[in-house]
Amino acid sequence: MIHRLTISELTTKLARREVSAREATQACLDQIARVDGRLHAFLSHHAADALAQAEAADAALQAGVTHAQKPLLGVPVAVKDVIAVKGQPLNCGSKILGHYVSPFDATVIEKLKDAGAVVFGRLNMDEFAMGSSTENSAFGVTHNPWDLTRAPGGSSGGSAVAVAADECIASLGSDTGGSIRLPAALSGCVGLKPTYGRVSRYGLVAYASSLDQIGPFGKTVRDAALMLGVIGGHDPRDSTSVPQPVPDYAATLDGNLRGLKLGLPKEYFVGGLDPEVKRAVEAAVKTLQELGAELVEISLPHSDYAIASYYIIATAEASANLARFDGVRYGARVDGADPIEMYGRTRGAGFGPEVKRRIVLGTYVLSSGYYDAYYLRAQKVRTLIRQDFLRAFETVDAIVTPTSPTAAFKIGEKADDPLQMYLIDIFTVPCNLAGLCGISVPCGFTASPKLPIGLQILGKPLGEPAVLKVAHAYEQATAWHKQKPPVDG
Repeated sequence: MIHRLTISELTTKLARREVSAREATQACLDQIARVDGRLHAFLSHHAADALAQAEAADAALQAGVTHAQKPLLGVPVAVKDVIAVKGQPLNCGSKILGHYVSPFDATVIEKLKDAGAVVFGRLNMDEFAMGSSTENSAFGVTHNPWDLTRAPGGSSGGSAVAVAADECIASLGSDTGGSIRLPAALSGCVGLKPTYGRVSRYGLVAYASSLDQIGPFGKTVRDAALMLGVIGGHDPRDSTSVPQPVPDYAATLDGNLRGLKLGLPKEYFVGGLDPEVKRAVEAAVKTLQELGAELVEISLPHSDYAIASYYIIATAEASANLARFDGVRYGARVDGADPIEMYGRTRGAGFGPEVKRRIVLGTYVLSSGYYDAYYLRAQKVRTLIRQDFLRAFETVDAIVTPTSPTAAFKIGEKADDPLQMYLIDIFTVPCNLAGLCGISVPCGFTASPKLPIGLQILGKPLGEPAVLKVAHAYEQATAWHKQKPPVDG
């Protein structure tokens, strides 16, 4: 059962020659063959290329290269279809990029390869990362491994499902308003959204540039910490990249929370929160208290305005970013009698309904006469939300909340009501608006059907060490992360 190993377990076995990188990669490929027909986490994967990378890792291990030098040597890592990998498709879950192949590697991919990872596979996602369910992909829906009739969360649904179902050892996703933490919670794995600027966005196809952040999915908090240690760091090719050294995140992980203050925002424990989710999160909070943490009620008074301001700012930036997909330089083209008709036909045929909805909304809020009323006001609210958090972090080390107001919902259940779908992000979008870091870890299950519940831990900018410390201590005190979905049974 090599494919079920964590990064830490696999690298230990690789170092001892108890298993080879080729065997680990083959085990993941075999698991994909077994279960992905039902899950549809992967859009594509190239087995021969993956095995060739694994054999190169085995040769490096044989030559004496250690995991201290290359921390992910021989570890199979899959990638969300919004991150550029040279020679692999880069479709963003969209028809408009249906045949596009990336000519270069994103910075995070360069870092993974430098660390010795076996980088393989393209993971399904909501088109251009716009969605909370992975139902908006032009290439089909991804199914939740705990219940195939339910959505896995989005937009990085494929990335979460691939890890939860042991189709890869770890994966990369992107988080604009919860797109790592939400599917991690709904699919039952660990998902980390780093501080804005902690990880380079060079090679990430932009949705909303002031909100997007690449981050890892892992089977444990330690795995997420190891991944962040590899992909984090300053990149001169990304002007928003933070020029700060990357600490050894894994080294700070211990089970001791004594002296730490954890904030419980009263605005997050309100009506609309599913009773089973509320109970699981309250039990998790009690566990954190037993581990030595001091709990403090805090207020984030502008939380009610987060969803509205997020969906104005994100759609405005999407409208600008997606203007480049016009049929002229790359991607699909539908000819017309003149350039304007060609643009219209190309974008009409290439974009799905959710992407069109957000482009129209974003164009509207940026238009003359509405800019001040919507976009400018949303940016002011964003500043207030950030100030709420920074004020709270003057008195607490981290903030604990539910990740999602409910467990996984049925596929199609919210498809006809975009507003209900947008409200799924209610606990995750403030973190992006404020540029914070956050993690979701498993903290329980609903009774019937058995579905995962996620606990969200938020930290101040560059506060990943504290967030990871709290998450790891909780994880080690519980066994939720060890439970496996029935799709493998």
